[in-house]
Formats: sequence, C-alpha cells, structure tokens
Amino acid sequence: MRYDPGPATSNGSQHALNGSQHTPRQKPLVSNGTNGHSTANGFTSSTKNGITSSTARPSPDSFFGHDREEVTRLLIQALVDLGYHGGAEKLSQESGYEVESAAVGEFRDAVLRGDWQRAEELLLGSEPPDGGGGVSIHSGDHRGLKLIDSVDRDDLRFRIKTQKYLELLEAGNPGTAIIVLQRDLTPLKPEKDPSLDALSMLIGDKNADQLKDHAHWDGAEGQSRRSLLSELSKSIAPSVMIPKHRLAVLLDQVKQNQISLCLYHNPLSSPSLFSDHMCDRSQFPLRSVLELSQNAGEVWAMEFSHDGQRLATSGQATDVLIYETSTFQLLYRLTEHTDHVAALAWSPDDSKLITCSHDKTARVWDMLSGQNLLKIDYHAHPVTAAAWSPNGQTFVTGSLHGDHRLCLWSINGHPIHKWETSFRVQDCEISPDGKRLVVVSSECQIVFYNFENWEEEYALLMKSRTTCVRISQDSRQVLVNMANSEIHLIDIDTADTVKRFLGQQQGEFVIRSCFGGADQNLVLSGSEDSRIYIWHKGNGTLIETLEGHQAPGCVNVVAWNPAHPCMFASGGDDRKVRIWSKEDSDLLTKRRRRLEGKSSIH
Repeated sequence: MRYDPGPATSNGSQHALNGSQHTPRQKPLVSNGTNGHSTANGFTSSTKNGITSSTARPSPDSFFGHDREEVTRLLIQALVDLGYHGGAEKLSQESGYEVESAAVGEFRDAVLRGDWQRAEELLLGSEPPDGGGGVSIHSGDHRGLKLIDSVDRDDLRFRIKTQKYLELLEAGNPGTAIIVLQRDLTPLKPEKDPSLDALSMLIGDKNADQLKDHAHWDGAEGQSRRSLLSELSKSIAPSVMIPKHRLAVLLDQVKQNQISLCLYHNPLSSPSLFSDHMCDRSQFPLRSVLELSQNAGEVWAMEFSHDGQRLATSGQATDVLIYETSTFQLLYRLTEHTDHVAALAWSPDDSKLITCSHDKTARVWDMLSGQNLLKIDYHAHPVTAAAWSPNGQTFVTGSLHGDHRLCLWSINGHPIHKWETSFRVQDCEISPDGKRLVVVSSECQIVFYNFENWEEEYALLMKSRTTCVRISQDSRQVLVNMANSEIHLIDIDTADTVKRFLGQQQGEFVIRSCFGGADQNLVLSGSEDSRIYIWHKGNGTLIETLEGHQAPGCVNVVAWNPAHPCMFASGGDDRKVRIWSKEDSDLLTKRRRRLEGKSSIH
C-alpha cells in the first residue's frame, strides 16, 4: 500500500570550461570541422569555450578501443578542471579537437547573465523567417542545440520563463511579470496546473525576501541561474555539451566497480587509480577481541557515538551502560529507569543521549556528566523509539500504544507536533539531510513522512512484521529488518526494494541490523541462531557468518563504529557485548594496561 503524494546578442563569452573562472589566452583559430562542432547544429565557431585549436590531427582514430575524439575532449575538460589551462590549450591546438562549440559557451553565458530570450533561442532555436534556412545561428539558423531524445521542449521553455518571471518579481516589476505569466508560462501547462497557481500566488508577496521564502529560490544574485543552467544542460546531447567533470565521474565509476567486486572492502582511504583494488580479509573485523559482561540482562539496544569514542548499551535490565572505546572501561551507569530500556539515540554532537523505556518514559541525558536532563512522561505505553533531528534541537519519540504514538519535542521537552497514527511504532529514524522521518510499525507498515512539513509522503505494506529501520548516511536508502528472516534495502525516492539480504533467522524477536564498513558498503545483522551475518551491500553476497554469542540465544543487535572502520559490536541474550576487530588488533593489550594502571569506575 503506497500513498503518493530585452536581450543582448553579443556572443563575446570567455567562460572557461563548465563555468571555470579562468579564461585561457585567445588566439586565432583555424577549424577544419572534423570534430563535429564547427558545423554541427549549423554553428560556425571561431573559439570553443576559450580553447583554440589547429588543423593538426593525429591518427589513428582509436585509442585502445576508445574513440580518440571523445578521449581527447575529456582530457581537455579535465585539464581545465585541474587548473592546467595552458596544457588544455596546447592539447586542443595539437589535436585539433575542442571541448564544445562557441554556441554552447554563448548559451551558458546567456543564462548566467539573465539574457533569457537569447538563451531560449540558442537552446531551442527560433522561428524561421519566410523562406527559412540558414547555415549558422549567427546568420539565421533556427534549429538550436542538439538535445537528447524525447526531451520535453515545453518543459525547458517553462523553466527559462519561470526564472525570468521570478527575477521580474524580485526586481519590483510585477506588471511585466504578469505578462510573462499570462503570455509565456500559461500556454505551456494544462489548465489549472498547480505549478501555475503556485507562481501566481507569488505576485502578492510584499518584498523580495518573502518571494524567495515562498518560492524556495535564492534570487538572481544567488545560485538560481547556475542551478537552472545545470538542469537545462541535462537535456543537451552529451556530444555537444560534455557533462561537468566527466572524467572524474568516469573514474569514480571505475572505483565503484572495483569496490563492488571487493567483498572485504573496508579501507580508511580511497582506492588508488594506479593498481587494481582488492582488500585483504585479514584487515577485516572478524575476530571477537573483547567481551563486556557488565549488563544485568539481555542486550537489546546498542549505539556508538558519532565520533566513535563511546558505546551505549541497554536492554532487559533497567540501567544503561556507557563505555569509552579506547579500552572499553565503563564511564557511566544510568539508573533512573524502572523497566526495560529498548532503544537509544545519540544527539548529532554526541553531547546527549535519549533512552526509551518500557516504564513509559523517555529520558535525555548529559553525556559530559552522566546526569539526567529531561524526562518525557507523555506516553501511556512503552516508549520504543527515538530519533534526533540533524540540528540537535528537536527529537521524535514513538510508542506502541496511545492516541499520539509519534511526537516531536523541543530540546526543552515542549511538544511541537503530534502525528495522528493508527499503528504501533516499533522504530523510527530521521534522515541525515533532515528531509524525512521513516517509521516502522508492528502492523507490517513502513511510513515515510516529509520531516520539513510533517506530512505523510507514502506508506509501504510489507509481507511481514518490521522491527528495525536504519537510514544510510547519504539519505537515499533505508535498511529494514523483517520477521520473515529477510532484510530489505529500499530506495527512499522510488520506494523500490533494491536488494534483499537472506540467511539470518528472525521470526519471534526484535533484531536490529546496521550498515557497516568505511563507505557503508556492508550490511550486518544478528540472528536467532546466535550468529552474526555480514553481506556486501552492493551485490548482496553473504561474505561472513560469525559464531557470535552463546547458544541457544539470539544476537539482538549489532552496531558499527562510524569512526573506526575495523570495529563493530554485538549484543545478545547471553547478556554479553562482544567487540569485534581485525586479527592484529591491540585493543586487548591497551585495555589490560589501562586496567592495570587505573581501576576506578564512575
């Protein structure tokens, strides 16, 4: 179940490649037209994005199986991106290739200076005079730049006209803006289109600041023109206007492909381009190097602080334990709760911790002193989940029962918003970019809220009960544990399940999985068979099954240290917390030395 919710005509542009601020020295250009730009689209060119060329042309046309022109033009673009403008000019002269035509540079310049009529003519062409024809845009060609297939030309016009309309309103010229709205924008959309209604509402704004706020737009002097140029550029054929930083993008793809083939990828630095990449299994955290036994009951929840320097654990017992992670000495024992503590959440700056208990309360603790700062006793039933907003000034709590099972609070404990929900909140998390709140329920639902306006965007009905939710650091994917022994990776924007991870056992108990690895390229989960399962996120391969905790019993929770990629922790029914690291870890030695020299516990 899903619920969806007056122009100048000079082309004297001297902009460097893709908006670079450097302008290479201009020289006379002799163009032979063989690269498809001097005559492509009917344009005649004397300069190409500030790079000159000569008629020299090496051969053959293939470069180790790749098109020589494409490779050379990418190299010229990359040299400019790197700041080697003289090298880019020299390569263009020697090869005879140019990055792009003068018309593309003129189009870019027209957008950035706000010459909307010229920008539209260059992009889409103009109405031909009687008789039509022409060979160059400078002498009457009317075809415009080559666009990708199936592009909506009216949508491109609408984007350009919208920018013009907003800039007229910003400049205090509502009369002309109304003409643009009625004459230019309205014919491009169906009657009663909501986008037209939204634009017309802006006419009543009292000042430019109010306009920018209502339009979610930063003005002509902000980044709006560059953003428009970026969007329009996506519709231009890549052979005409090479996408920005294209060589860097291709190199990233090469790296990602190698990473996808590296099952134990967990480096502290990016793979080198000089050699093929493959991580050594011995550098992967597969060894249980430490066992913490201070918990008085089963371990249900566990979270590392964002800086990786502390670990919080809780569960069947009423207290919460805080460890420092260099030697895992106990720092604090938080003892205010009177029933099980089922969930934990560190604030973004790690100065505070929320604990959620079956005693129907949530508490906020000062992690510098271990003192209780705030008690939320609003819920009439066990509090099962909490999540911080990225700014650390508000947080959400969730409960299994009650009229308001999902509530937003200020840092001082004042209620800000209460969602009307009909489901039992099992877990929740706010995306790192602050745009979404994702909630899983005991009724097999995953509900996605817009956290900026608190409205529900859509809901997914799953085949089984959901028990845990984790959102990736890029705010694009959600990891959800299900009681049918499946873990689903879901794309937030499309709501599609992009990967299923199988092998672990889950049916009766709540199990909390997590992302892992330096690049979050791993998925980890506990299991009801006392084991820990580790998958490669990219290809779904089960790469390790670890004998985690004493059998029989469940491994209820796993947590990866975000600052130390060779460390994760697991907690189970055996009341133990295990710390996992690589084979040559010196953690045990450091802990032994620390305990020998200091035995005090706060």
